[in-house]
Amino acid sequence: MIMHILYALTTERSVAMIEKENKLVFIIRSQSTKPQVKEEVERVYKENVASVRTLTEPKGRKKAIVKFKKKGAASDVAAKLKLI
Repeated sequence: MIMHILYALTTERSVAMIEKENKLVFIIRSQSTKPQVKEEVERVYKENVASVRTLTEPKGRKKAIVKFKKKGAASDVAAKLKLI
């Protein structure tokens, strides 16, 4: 099984998104699609995902911004990952 999520991003801006917008930012494989990322987040972290937005940086690194349905879910997942 291919893991699409490589790691969670821990920049100042991405950590602020956890509390303010209930979102987490992950660095993902460049070939990964939104449905694949959504399925993996729901399977691994056991939280329902509302939406996934992706973007590719000029350096070639691909990010996924994952918004959760349940209020506070991003904080719960971040705590599991020891981000906050």
